[in-house]
Amino acid sequence: MIGKRALGFLGILSGVVGLGLTTAAQAQSVVGVPHQWQMSFPPSYTTVMDKVESLHDLLLVIITLISLFVLALLLYVVFRFHASRNPTPSVITHNTVLEIAWTIVPILILVVIAIPSFRLLYYSDKAPDAALTVKVTGHQWYWQYEYPDQGNFSIDSRILAEADRIKEKPQIPRLLAVDNEMVIPVNTTIRIIGTAADVMHGWTVPGFGIKKTVIPGRLNEGWINVEHEGYYFGECSQICGENHTYMPIAVRVVSKAEFDKWVEQQKKAAGLIPPMNAPTGLASATIPANR
Repeated sequence: MIGKRALGFLGILSGVVGLGLTTAAQAQSVVGVPHQWQMSFPPSYTTVMDKVESLHDLLLVIITLISLFVLALLLYVVFRFHASRNPTPSVITHNTVLEIAWTIVPILILVVIAIPSFRLLYYSDKAPDAALTVKVTGHQWYWQYEYPDQGNFSIDSRILAEADRIKEKPQIPRLLAVDNEMVIPVNTTIRIIGTAADVMHGWTVPGFGIKKTVIPGRLNEGWINVEHEGYYFGECSQICGENHTYMPIAVRVVSKAEFDKWVEQQKKAAGLIPPMNAPTGLASATIPANR
């Protein structure tokens, strides 16, 4: 009896270990996903996000110094001008030097903040020599991706039901799996053109440092260049209706050779490439026999 229990325990243990190894193997290509207890920015996967983090660090230092300075002033005022130390209230109404200082110093701080902010805005706005354009259209409630440079085909990206996710893409976290990911090549500058078909949506992938509000009748531009292959995820960041929660953004970054194969498959599926056995010219005319 004890031997059977021991064997059963070992079997369960080996099954758990095997399941863990299988899950780990499946999850190797899933890169840009959120993690539990994550407190700071997600890991950066583009140069744009690197610059966003750099600006954030600068702002954190500035606001920390300002907060400490204000705290020191408050403590000084509480101690120095306490009622027991000043039974007769002061009648001073203004101080010219102080008023000039608290006007000029904030202006200088804002200038220090504005210079890197504008640099980042201009850097992330227009794609430098983009090799590929993807048009992103937000719908209620799914995403459409068009590839005008690759034959002008398009794919729709809808969230997978939980049963389908477990069956088809178990390595993808819940509520992030879609039927068709946006596929792009690695180490390639991709221009993102965003618009919407009905209401405002938000195409946001935190690890890419991109957050574009897509608006009906308007085109917004951004760009990404991802350095590593894998799956990356985001969410619609603009409240757009009943199923706003259920329109995740999934981007699959592949090698350039694999991307070319995927493009050929999509062209065939869209009918942009004729079948190999299809006639390529006009039907030959029937020549009447000589009388």
